[in-house]
Amino acid sequence: MSNGREGSVPQSQPAIRVEGLTKSLRTGTRLLEILRGVSFDVAQGEFVAIVGSSGSGKSTLLGLLAGLDTPTAGSVTLDGTNISYLPEDRLAMVRGRLIGFVFQSYQLIPTLTALENVLLPHELNAPAAEQKAGAGRARELLGEVGLQDRVDHYPVQLSGGEQQRVALARAFMLRPPIVLADEPTGNLDTRNGEQVMQLLLRLNQQEGTTLVLVTHDPAVAAHAGRVLTVRDGQVVSDERRAAASAASGLV
Repeated sequence: MSNGREGSVPQSQPAIRVEGLTKSLRTGTRLLEILRGVSFDVAQGEFVAIVGSSGSGKSTLLGLLAGLDTPTAGSVTLDGTNISYLPEDRLAMVRGRLIGFVFQSYQLIPTLTALENVLLPHELNAPAAEQKAGAGRARELLGEVGLQDRVDHYPVQLSGGEQQRVALARAFMLRPPIVLADEPTGNLDTRNGEQVMQLLLRLNQQEGTTLVLVTHDPAVAAHAGRVLTVRDGQVVSDERRAAASAASGLV
C-alpha cells in the first residue's frame, strides 16, 4: 500500500531488510550472543509482531531496527538505506525521516504540554517554511486519539493511557513510512492497553505505514498479520495469519 507521500517505501523493495544480524557483548571472559544471524524482510504496509520470552533478544532486535544500537555483524536496511554503520548525524536524519517510535514508558518530556510533545518531531525535522503547518497536524492527531480536550495538559496531569496516546500521536506526526513500537501496552491495564492497541492499528491503517511491534502479550500479537518468534537470539518461527481488525471509531 502506498499513499504517495514523500519518504514512502517503493513497492519494489521491502520497507525493512534484515540480513545476518548479530549482536554480541563481552562480559569478562564470556561472549554473550544476544542475536545470532537474524534475517528477514518486512513488506511495505505490513504489520509484524515480534514475540519471545524475556531475554530472547526481541527488544535488542527492535533497537537495531531503529538504529538505536550498532550490530556486531550483519545489517538493517530501511527504504534502501543501510543504517547499521552510518555516522550519527546521518543516522539521525534517516531516523527522523523514516521512523516513528512508540516506547513502553511513553518518553514524554515533562515540561512540554501534550501538544508540544506531539509537535516535537516536527520542530526538530521539518523545514522552517513548514513549521506553522505542524500545529494543525498535531491537533488533528490528538483529536484522533481522543485527547482534543487535553492538548494543554502536561504529562503529570495525564493518566498512563492518555500519555501513551500522546506518544502514539507523536510517532505519527511526520507521517513516517515505518513505525516501531516496544511493548506499547506493557505499562497499561487491560482496558487501556486494548484501547491503545486499537488506536495504533487505526492510525497505522489510516497513514499506510509499516508497523513492527515487540510484545510478550499474545493478545497484542494476535492483531498482527505476521508474527516472528525470537528464541535464544534467533527467529525460530515466522507465522502469517489473518490480523484482527481495528475497532472503528474507538478513542
